[in-house]
Amino acid sequence: MTDIFHEIEEDLRRERLRKLWDRFGGLIIGFLVLVVVAAGAWSGYKFWRHQQAVTASVAFAAAAQLAEAGKLQEAEAAFAALAKDAPGGYRTVALFRAAAAAATRDKAAGVAAFDALAADGRLDPLMRQLAQLRAALILVDTASLADVNQRVASIASGTGPLRHSAREVLALAQLKAGDAAAANKTATEITSDAATPPGVRSRAELVRRLTAGAAAPTADATAPAAPAAGPAATQ
Repeated sequence: MTDIFHEIEEDLRRERLRKLWDRFGGLIIGFLVLVVVAAGAWSGYKFWRHQQAVTASVAFAAAAQLAEAGKLQEAEAAFAALAKDAPGGYRTVALFRAAAAAATRDKAAGVAAFDALAADGRLDPLMRQLAQLRAALILVDTASLADVNQRVASIASGTGPLRHSAREVLALAQLKAGDAAAANKTATEITSDAATPPGVRSRAELVRRLTAGAAAPTADATAPAAPAAGPAATQ
């Protein structure tokens, strides 16, 4: 008797499954096909990205060898070509290496290249600030204080991680321009910042000592002297 009930339950179960399959079988098959296709596409994409990275790595190494060999124009062209098609990380590094090669070959060309990077909205804001800083560093020895200040003033007055280097470049430009008081003030800002890296701090301290005599006078020193007491009034 028990076997009969089991057979009836199995028949009912099969009937329900058949109805479900008739109703949703196409959807189930479509979903499974979609999962298989998506998995294959993802694997293919990962393989493609890996191949891109390998190709970019080889091209980057070749461009770096050209730079090390002193073939700066060829290296600059190779880095620029790599930046057009390379994945994001390689693109940024290649752009900066191309600008550095241009700067080694010709300072004006290097400044123009780094200025172009600073204006490139596709780059991370921090990378754009770094490009401004690199351009300013080249200009310390070749241009006016105004040219340097134009590129680093906003970074130096901010709170970002590049403010220390920006202030150092600005202090050097002020010192070179003969504005010892301004150089002393900037160097003091550097040494007063608790987050200043040790190397930057020590160099700023040297600038501060060199320009100590030109430091802006204090309020007490600049206040007019009190007039001397006059003779006592006669009766």
